Amino acid sequence: MKEKKIKSSAEHVIRLRGIKKLYQMGQQQVAALDGIDLDIKRGEFAALMGPSGSGKSTLMNILGCLDRPTCGSYELEGREVAHLSDDELALTRNRHIGFVFQNFNLLSRISSLDNVALPLIYAGIGARERRKRAMHFLDTVGLADRAEHMPNELSGGQRQRVAIARALVNEPEIIMADEPTGNLDTKSTREIMDIFQKLHGTGRTIILVTHEPEIAVCANRQLLVRDGVITRDEGKGVVLDVV
Repeated sequence: MKEKKIKSSAEHVIRLRGIKKLYQMGQQQVAALDGIDLDIKRGEFAALMGPSGSGKSTLMNILGCLDRPTCGSYELEGREVAHLSDDELALTRNRHIGFVFQNFNLLSRISSLDNVALPLIYAGIGARERRKRAMHFLDTVGLADRAEHMPNELSGGQRQRVAIARALVNEPEIIMADEPTGNLDTKSTREIMDIFQKLHGTGRTIILVTHEPEIAVCANRQLLVRDGVITRDEGKGVVLDVV
């Protein structure tokens, strides 16, 4: 897989301070996140782990600008984004973040090529350039020969590779992946994690949510979330128990 090198820097691409997410449940206020402080350096590969209800998905949604914290500061690329409007959050996502989901989220009635090109429509890119970029990133993930195939003509691993190409097509600095291997067999899982590691090698910042320790150890940093706080912050190779 060939991919252009992203300029590397030690600066923080993400900085969270005092992030809380509170929900009202009847007479009780529940903290899904209870004061998160977190720095992610440019080019880092971090895995978010935690049991069900730990707050890791809530944290991922805030990091991905899919939701806002109740309070606290979130600086993305040096800009405060914690309390932007819906339109501003959408623009920020489109410019800075590519998403990969467990269920692929491909449109079933259009080709792999058109699925990859879809974010470029919202970015206002012309048809010829959309096709050129989409083909480039399908080739990047090894699926140029499947460009005209529909999602139902692809294996699970191939569909996830299409989803990764779509996440890359706007050339975002950050890739956020939510359980990207959760629906895949062992062989496809290895292939997808190999792609993520190669992307990390080009300088991409990658944040991956997983409940599988064997997936998390592929990252260079592992963050364990429990009861709305980060309880452990470990380097590559440490096997964390999420139970």
